[in-house]
This record gives sequence, C-alpha cells and structure tokens, in this order.
Amino acid sequence: MTAAALRCMLFVPGNRPERFAKGIASGVDAIIIDLEDAVPLAEKDGARSTVMAYLAAPREGRVALGVRINALGTAAGLRDLLALGDSGAVPDFVMLAKVGDAAEVRQAAALTDARTGLVALIESPGGLARVESIATAHPRLRALMFGGGDFAAESRAQFSWEPLLYGRQRLAAAAAAAGIEAIDVPFLDLQDVAGLEAETRRVLALGYTCKAAIHPSQVAPVQQCFAADQATLERARRIVAAALEHGDGAFSFEGRMVDRPIVQAMQRIVAFGALAGGRQ
Repeated sequence: MTAAALRCMLFVPGNRPERFAKGIASGVDAIIIDLEDAVPLAEKDGARSTVMAYLAAPREGRVALGVRINALGTAAGLRDLLALGDSGAVPDFVMLAKVGDAAEVRQAAALTDARTGLVALIESPGGLARVESIATAHPRLRALMFGGGDFAAESRAQFSWEPLLYGRQRLAAAAAAAGIEAIDVPFLDLQDVAGLEAETRRVLALGYTCKAAIHPSQVAPVQQCFAADQATLERARRIVAAALEHGDGAFSFEGRMVDRPIVQAMQRIVAFGALAGGRQ
C-alpha cells in the first residue's frame, strides 16, 4: 500500500460474496471486504468463513485486497483475527475498526502475517486523542483512516464538514508526520456526485491520500479528483526529471526555488497521473 497505488478504496460487504468480483471490476485501486458494520451479528460467523476462504484462494490482478475486521475489544474482532491466521491468507492489508490506542495495532501485528499491512480506523474522540502514538505504533502500519460517522456520533457532533474538520486535520497531520497514508471516510449520498467530488478535493487539500467509497459508482469520480490537468502534470514531470539531475538539495527551476517537499509533491502528481492514464 503506497501513495502511488491507492486513490480510492471500495467497501464490499463480507456477507455478499457475489459483490467481491464486481468490486474488483469497478476499476478501484483496492477493495475492503467488510466483516464489521456491513455484516449483521447473526451473519458474522458465516461471513467470516466465506471471507477467509476467499482471501486464501489464489488471485491475480493489480487491485489491492484488504479486510476490515471487527474491533479488537470485541469477541467478533478476536475471532476475525484468529481466523485470518488459521486460514493462511495473506491479504494486502487488514483494517482495524475503532482503534483506541497503540496497543491494538501492536496486538494485530503480532497475530497477522508479516507481509500484511495494517490500517488503523480512528472513529472515536479517544482514538483521535491518541492518534499520534497510534500512527507510530508499528512499522507495518500503512495508513490511518478517519471514520467520520462513528466519530460524529461519539463526539455529539453533526456529520458534516465543519464539525469534523478538526478531526480530519489532526488525523492527516499525524499520518504525514509518521510517513503513512491518510484515508477519508466515504461520502454517503450516492446521488450527489458533485458533493462527492467537492469533498474529495477538500480532503486532498488537507493532505489526505485516499478516499473510501461505498458503491462502485463512486470510484471513477473519486479517482478523477486525483488527476492533475495536463499542464500541471507536464510541469510536475519536468521538476521530477530536474530533481534527478540535481540530486539532493534545493535547486532553481524556471526561476523558482525547488526543495525536497516540492519534489515529493510533484512525484505524487506524476504517480497519480500515471494511474489515471495521463501519460500520453
């Protein structure tokens, strides 16, 4: 899981195996098979068995495959984690629901394959209060995700942009400081494409590197928000090429000083441009 690989992650219910292939076929960068919120309590055992068998089967393709397990403070979460180990499956990442402290990340790391990345879902005031320590809890932690719905409910706040802005900003800053990715909560109104695109651009401006989705129709609009216009993309390519020639340190480019943070930003633009088919 890298910034150059993921723009959009699509949640797929773990109790709906017929949707797994449809999710992959949507063109998304990663799918998250969900064993938590999407699965009713009475269906969790059956969904767990189905998902573990699917994850353990041979697969092809470039779509990253992950699973969201139930919170580790619950019996269902512990069963998910133990079943994953018993299955022999090696998903690209495991998303940990309702992470409240760094110890949960370390616990998950101890019980999962060393080749599997971890994503910590921050969706409570307590988790946000400890987000900096969570972000650096283990080398296999690849990303933080902001769970806005649960966070709003536990914070007694409205689930809208302004009340959640501080939470989004703090999580993005913690992820950036730790050198890992920041994933934003899905946009829930499936009919409001303009609203989805506007929110995606807003979180990109805050420093988020990926936006989650809950329906295949949301994938293309989200991914398009990551693509720079052709002039910006070409300029980014020139800066990246110039940086390779100059090596470490700042240098002048077209009359402006360019240093390492600018080069990194340009590298991200180039990477996303390649994913969007921007190279012509």
